Amino acid sequence: MTLIRLLARPMLASTFAVGAVAGLRNAPALAEKSKPVIDKLVPAVEQAAPQVPLPKDPVTLVRLNAAAQLIAAVSLARGRAPRLSSAVLAASLAPTTVAGHPFWQESDPQAKQEQMFHFFKNLSVLGGLVLAAVDTAGQPGVAYRAQSAGRTARREAKHLARATRLQARLAAKSVAS
Repeated sequence: MTLIRLLARPMLASTFAVGAVAGLRNAPALAEKSKPVIDKLVPAVEQAAPQVPLPKDPVTLVRLNAAAQLIAAVSLARGRAPRLSSAVLAASLAPTTVAGHPFWQESDPQAKQEQMFHFFKNLSVLGGLVLAAVDTAGQPGVAYRAQSAGRTARREAKHLARATRLQARLAAKSVAS
């Protein structure tokens, strides 16, 4: 692991670890604030994936989200499954941001400005998580390896076809003589 990744992953994970602990401690208050988003998100998830058992209690959902963030943050900070951890954090950050910083609902200009700042700060963190989720740590990803294997197979098939045609011509000449 490079020094950059060794330092950057815990820095990126730190905000989630702190936020997740606060979420676990203050779940009832956060559930009340998150209720409008939860009321829209739960039916959408149930429709998209009916086989997934999803609790309906907002407090339980807030605690599940916080637990997922804490586990993923610790995993990312330690460099264990960093791509999966980043993806989990990115997936949990979107509803958390919408529920926690709805600047479009604020009427006070000062409060609206503050909520907007936090919303776009989270959007920036989401960008970092997306980059971390696709970071292959300098190793080729599955798509590259599949393309490379396809190119190699095509090249070998072309050479094999040429060699086969040559052998067929030589065999035809030896039979004719």
